[in-house]
Amino acid sequence: MLVRIIGGHGGVSPGFKATSYLIDGKLLIDAGSVASGIQIEEQANIDHILISHAHLDHISDLAFLSDNCFGMKGKPFEIYANAPIKNAIKKHLLNDIIWPDFTALPSKENPTLRFHDIKPETWLELGDYRILPIPVNHQEGALGFIIERKNTTVVFTQDTGPTEKIWEYAKNLKNLKAIFSEVSFPNALSRVATDSQHHTPATMREEILKMPKNVPIFLGHLKPNFQHQLFEEIKEIGDERITILGSSDTSYVF
Repeated sequence: MLVRIIGGHGGVSPGFKATSYLIDGKLLIDAGSVASGIQIEEQANIDHILISHAHLDHISDLAFLSDNCFGMKGKPFEIYANAPIKNAIKKHLLNDIIWPDFTALPSKENPTLRFHDIKPETWLELGDYRILPIPVNHQEGALGFIIERKNTTVVFTQDTGPTEKIWEYAKNLKNLKAIFSEVSFPNALSRVATDSQHHTPATMREEILKMPKNVPIFLGHLKPNFQHQLFEEIKEIGDERITILGSSDTSYVF
């Protein structure tokens, strides 16, 4: 499994792109930077898109992805989200006011984007992939994902504050190769992190105790204005399994 971090930050600035993880060039997790981060031909090759929640830094490039690839694919981008997420995107982004409703363009029968409802804790099969959406501690409806392909399993939890259920599942997984999670704010902003349901290095230190042992941990969603401080505080956790996602467009093979 090839995981490409098109963008892995919790904000946008030159050199910092919002969350979009591309698996094997075909399966996208979140659309925060997919249109600005890869070439249009690569965008058009994506088949399936998982949306973890409806915050702008995870959905904004659905608008530009649709525009870039309009008429190119011959088939829709298939988007998987639960009802609160889908409804928010349709109401606030693809509403023919902020942006055209590409779920009905060029026609309802042959749209550019096609939504599919998913249910938490119910396995979804997409080609070679088995995907389990799991509720996490963030915006209403927010999901983490367990993704399996052949003999490889990877867990994704962005965005979330301290959570429980996904780690209960993770401890029973076979062939778990990597965990992707987040640290958004430095320890001095613990109240902001708690109120916005994100992690600090201090809360991540406790979260790691819930995770399966001996599995590499990748921490992203760093806020660009705090990146230097976050690097220092995450290093103080002292866990050699941790890789900090401080650069956009990096790839890992599992």
